[in-house]
Amino acid sequence: MSLIIDDSAVKRIEELRTAKKQDDLMLRITVEGGGCSGFQYKFELTDETGDKDLTFGNSVVTDDISMPFIDGSKIIFKQDLIGSDFVIENPNAQSGCGCGTSFAI
Repeated sequence: MSLIIDDSAVKRIEELRTAKKQDDLMLRITVEGGGCSGFQYKFELTDETGDKDLTFGNSVVTDDISMPFIDGSKIIFKQDLIGSDFVIENPNAQSGCGCGTSFAI
């Protein structure tokens, strides 16, 4: 199982580490039931990991239950005039919604 962490995401996580003065800060990605397409991504910053967590590039962490849903995905940080956010390009998703945080498998 793998995740591709884009340089834009690594850079943003490094900026957040510096701003919050927490060298161990990582982006946690969790997949939960719900959203308009069946599943939704939940993003949070954390400096804690558990026994069943998987860490990628010392920047992103997820749990063993969420991983099959995002396996092979690319994590990107996008910034434009409307705002900025972490985005997941998920090859497992058969459909998604306009908000970009909800998907179906």
